[in-house]
Amino acid sequence: MELNVLNEQGLEAAKLAASDAVFGREYNEALVHQIVVAFQANERQGTRAQLTRANVHHSTKKPWRQKGTGRARSGMTSSPVWRGGGRAFPNTPNENFSQKVNKKMYRAAMASIYSKLVAEGRLVVVDSIAAETPKTKAFAQKLKGMGLESAMIITNEVDENLFLASRNLKNVLVVMPRYADPLSLIFYKKVVVTKDAVAKLEEMWG
Repeated sequence: MELNVLNEQGLEAAKLAASDAVFGREYNEALVHQIVVAFQANERQGTRAQLTRANVHHSTKKPWRQKGTGRARSGMTSSPVWRGGGRAFPNTPNENFSQKVNKKMYRAAMASIYSKLVAEGRLVVVDSIAAETPKTKAFAQKLKGMGLESAMIITNEVDENLFLASRNLKNVLVVMPRYADPLSLIFYKKVVVTKDAVAKLEEMWG
């Protein structure tokens, strides 16, 4: 298949032959959903904790005698059924939320996402993208002129000027091909890929 290559004015300048295996395959929604959920789960950290009945501050005194009161028997106020008692199955700091994803599944899901971006017209190919100065304002104006106010930019090399000019733009993310994650690809309105990065993506996911 062929991808449109745009110039710095956002106009079509040429065509680029691309792999159907990466940019022209059928969209697999179920697989992409599974990969995105797994990616989010693997980002989670087990930093929350709840108290067990052994950890809560309480008295070990029996609240009332075993028989004769007409109430249910009770041993101590730390019971999970009591207000202020411990949790029966608490969350712990070492909780593991990670999900296993096979390499073949991940490769197919990434290719499916790129193909969907092409089908929806959200993937933009450029010869190269650079920032002449590390000034955010100048780089933001350049992207605006190309119609790329919300974009994920994938390029083989991120030089210092490009990094400094883009890091304060909340709707712009500049990464190398290996750091392009499925969640970001879906989130940004446009995905800008340089010609060199297209070749790298074909090598990685083809």
